[in-house]
Amino acid sequence: MIEVSHLYKSFEDKKVLNDISTVFENGKTNLIIGQSGSGKTVLMKCLVGLFEPTAGKVFYDNRDFTNMNMRERTLLRREMGMIFQSAALFDSMSVLENVMFPLDMFSTASYKDRKRRAEFCLDRVNLLDAAEKFPGEISGGMQKRVAIARAIVLEPKYLFCDEPNSGLDPKTSLVIDELIYGITQENGITTIINTHDMNSVMGIGDHILYIYEGSVEWEGTKEIVKDSGNQRLNDFIFASPLKNHGYVK
Repeated sequence: MIEVSHLYKSFEDKKVLNDISTVFENGKTNLIIGQSGSGKTVLMKCLVGLFEPTAGKVFYDNRDFTNMNMRERTLLRREMGMIFQSAALFDSMSVLENVMFPLDMFSTASYKDRKRRAEFCLDRVNLLDAAEKFPGEISGGMQKRVAIARAIVLEPKYLFCDEPNSGLDPKTSLVIDELIYGITQENGITTIINTHDMNSVMGIGDHILYIYEGSVEWEGTKEIVKDSGNQRLNDFIFASPLKNHGYVK
């Protein structure tokens, strides 16, 4: 569980986050949505320590991340997995080597065990057959699946996904959503996803946080998001392309 308590972030005289408080629960896909410039990416960067909040607290299972020293944060970051907007794979490494990279950096297991773990994760995303290929030899959707395998190879407690469906067609986006959702459920991970993809919201949104101009405008589940009664949220939802999955008739 990740708890955010009265979080503020400003850059000089510009306030970007304004009193954000919420709880991201274990075993759930927690989606952060909002227009470009609303503060979604800044919030995620504050959660993982890339930005320091101006005020407020972030707790990881009751551990105060904002008050940790560098060594403590480094140890906690080993419990985190990251999926970037671009797959961010190493072009000179094979698919298998990309997935093994975090293990090579942080694990004391034998090469045989590290390889076995990486192959298990590739199999989980249905890419074991592509283990010896290089990123330039596989599609964008396959690259995102490799990124998912790499993100979970250290068995993280917390998974952060920044626009994981960016640049993907609707069918491939659905595959990525189902993978992230399944892995979250299977392993009880606290998953946080920044997204503009309303199909993701309606498909896997266990907990949805809608941010407007740096503040929490609404939060709830996919079951009630369309009936929120919040005009700004409604405008955001129904301006988005949901027809591909039948969420808007």
